[in-house]
Amino acid sequence: MKRFLVFTLLFTSLNAFAQNFTRQDSLRGSITPERAWWDLTYYHLDIEVLPEQKAIRGTNTIQYKVIVGSDEMQIDLQKPLRITKITQNGRELDFRSDGNAHFVKLWNKQMSGDINEIVVHYQGKPKEALRAPWDGGFSWKKDANGTDFIATSCQGLGASVWWPNKDHMYDEVDSMDISVEVPEHLTNVSNGRLIGTDHNKEKKTKTYHWAVKNPINNYGVNLNIGDYVSWKEKYKGEKGKLDITYWALKVDRKKARKTYQEVPRMLAAFEHWFGPYPFYEDGYQLVQAPYLGMEHQSSITYGNGFQNGYLGRDLSTTGWGMKFDFIIVHESGHEWFANNITHKDHADMWIHESFTNYSESLFLDYHFGKEAGQEYVRGTRTEIGNKKPMIGPYGVNYGDYPIDVYYKGGNVLNTLRTIVNDDEQWRKLLRSLGKEFYHKTVWSADFEAYISKTLDMELDHFFDQYLRDPRLPVFEYYFKDGNLNYRWVNVIDSFDMPIDITVNGQSTRLSPASRWKRQAIAGESLEVDPNYYIGTMKSR
Repeated sequence: MKRFLVFTLLFTSLNAFAQNFTRQDSLRGSITPERAWWDLTYYHLDIEVLPEQKAIRGTNTIQYKVIVGSDEMQIDLQKPLRITKITQNGRELDFRSDGNAHFVKLWNKQMSGDINEIVVHYQGKPKEALRAPWDGGFSWKKDANGTDFIATSCQGLGASVWWPNKDHMYDEVDSMDISVEVPEHLTNVSNGRLIGTDHNKEKKTKTYHWAVKNPINNYGVNLNIGDYVSWKEKYKGEKGKLDITYWALKVDRKKARKTYQEVPRMLAAFEHWFGPYPFYEDGYQLVQAPYLGMEHQSSITYGNGFQNGYLGRDLSTTGWGMKFDFIIVHESGHEWFANNITHKDHADMWIHESFTNYSESLFLDYHFGKEAGQEYVRGTRTEIGNKKPMIGPYGVNYGDYPIDVYYKGGNVLNTLRTIVNDDEQWRKLLRSLGKEFYHKTVWSADFEAYISKTLDMELDHFFDQYLRDPRLPVFEYYFKDGNLNYRWVNVIDSFDMPIDITVNGQSTRLSPASRWKRQAIAGESLEVDPNYYIGTMKSR
């Protein structure tokens, strides 16, 4: 009950910031009454891409289960795209638009438990991404031979920037078909498995049909269009043979064949730490894209220049960041945290990014040893700002989350591992997350509660400090009369995280609080285990 009350108060206080957001932010980011009464079951996105016009047209069939009867449904599609008509059972429906939210008036009575569907027809020139993937939309590029090289990316901005859907993270569709018609000299790569291709010789186009059998979040849906070649391999994983398909531009196939060898190494490390790859039914694809990369489900996009590091740089400055291709490792880590386990609200972005940032450390841990992984994650601390809480306001499609959800989050998890001080227990926790929240959307509060319960540790104050307060905890201490005096400062009043120190070669675990404590330890200086993400201050 205490935890529920804490979360409720925090939820309310964070929503006080809603006055800084627009009505469109609330329509996009909240579970409106026009969304709440129905549950997504199936999509069929069927579109034609017209590269010369930088335009698209098509339909999305939206199947849903009625939870509670209603007669109005919210569908999202962002301008400049426009809905041309919406039908149900062949009958055209009326709808009204409020910015990018479109409210559909249903004729048929919606009975609880019924499975119904609507078909949304739309067309137009979608927003062009100016700096993908951070600025989403369509990327209309050319390869080195001048051939069209096209892709979508839409995290944060929302999938409704290029196709009509129920654009909120809390409700993932159970399965999906994707059909994409492109000029016949091009290939389309989307999510799941390619189940067929139609050739329209009269129009000189080909339509690629893809099937996704697992639940998928909207922003994880993508299309990639180019002059591709592909090759396959089977990975012997924890659930049997995993089908892997690699896609690269013809002009880059030699470089790609070498770089893509990182994938089996990634799978070995992550299946060890996180459990089986979550989408064996849909396979795993690595697809070259005209931007840096993104965690599109079962269709990871790649644009890191066929080199180790992050565009050839070591983000940790320790040397360990040059031991792996950042994009292959990081974006694939999102298959476990973002695609398998998905936050219900963008305010909880830390669930996606903190665990995936930490996955880079665990990749190194698996292949090079524990100290390599921990040195790497400690090295990323220079990127941390500690200016905004990692959890933001709910219900407003919060996109201005701090970079701390990456680097601070990774260090917070490394801190928690250090507190646990049992690597086998830590591994069991990480693997159990994928089972407990398998193909689910979650709130941070539920996620935190499960971690606390599984570790049998009281972690409320730990999470409140690191997730909901921007300040870095500081361990203040001094020696006097044969005693060590110590406390936490720069923290919430209830913060009580233990830490490990060494004085005169002797290691001790302390349990500081925000009030002074004293322990019979003589000395002049001490060392704190560097894997705790804290500051230290010797006073007096």
